[in-house]
Amino acid sequence: GGDVVVMLHPDYQYTPKLIPAMISLITDGPFDVVLGSRVLGGRALAGGIAQKIIIRTICGILVPSLVIFVPNTMHMINHFSTAKSPHEMMGVLSKTYFPEKKEIDPSKIFMVSIMPCTAKKYEITRSDEMFASGFQDIDVVLTTRELVRMTKASGIDFNNIEEEDADLILGEYSGAGTIFGATGGVMEAALRTAYFLITGEDLDKVEFYDVRGLEGVKEAEIDIKGNKVKVAIAHGIGNVQKVLDKVKLAKENGEDIPWHFIEVMACRGGCIGGGGQPYGVTDEIRIKRTNGIYKDDAKQKTRCSHQNEHIKKLYDEYLDKPNSKKAHKLLHTNYKPRPLYIK
Repeated sequence: GGDVVVMLHPDYQYTPKLIPAMISLITDGPFDVVLGSRVLGGRALAGGIAQKIIIRTICGILVPSLVIFVPNTMHMINHFSTAKSPHEMMGVLSKTYFPEKKEIDPSKIFMVSIMPCTAKKYEITRSDEMFASGFQDIDVVLTTRELVRMTKASGIDFNNIEEEDADLILGEYSGAGTIFGATGGVMEAALRTAYFLITGEDLDKVEFYDVRGLEGVKEAEIDIKGNKVKVAIAHGIGNVQKVLDKVKLAKENGEDIPWHFIEVMACRGGCIGGGGQPYGVTDEIRIKRTNGIYKDDAKQKTRCSHQNEHIKKLYDEYLDKPNSKKAHKLLHTNYKPRPLYIK
């Protein structure tokens, strides 16, 4: 008797055949499918870029994992962005903003999130902030690997399925949202908007090629009309540790922090190589998936988060403004130091 809402990770936003496949798996009638486009923007770099280091990740497990498994990282907790991962943002909005607009009982909404990440299963009950709607914001997470198994077990002939568009219950996504699925994508999306927030102007060319690619640690200095923004991108826990160790050493020696903004991802290549993806991922496959993401980005009419009219409308109608009390309650989380228990 309820409404089923399915959210699909942006790694698969350019695969329209998934829509009817998921419909046939869950129900015989139509239902809403929301693609996990991004509410996140680039406000992290809006001011004080020389005074503060900001570390951003969309991995649901990365910060808890670093604190537990990587030595000497608890001191970095205050530098991690408190913005929730994108699917948690969409989850809470699907049970607050969306039902309010559609006059639906939020208790009747069952939110299914299709993710390339096994850690998302843990994340949906990680803390009280994951129940910010008054309900569990995401009810179930299925990995992409599980979706493949379900599709095969149901006898669905994927190759012969007709393509179908999703219902955009919270509006269209931007190209900046799509590229979150690849290492460097979060950084590039943030820089596109940071340029506008700092200068008041939009970029003529929005691509930041220096932050792309599979190199374990990438560094760049971005000149935003005289503002030198030093950034680093690390993927894979070992590489993340190397970056954080450099930050720690600089702080201990009283030196300038080597970067202003750091993007970290747990899996090699980012979400496109996530732990919930089909087995046998190679760098060749990662590159193909990444190329698909950037191809989708390039064809979007809106390629920056701050240009997305649906996001502007969301803030005007419901959240007031970025970092408002309501936005912080619904869209942010927090991290606490947890000492390693040794029996």
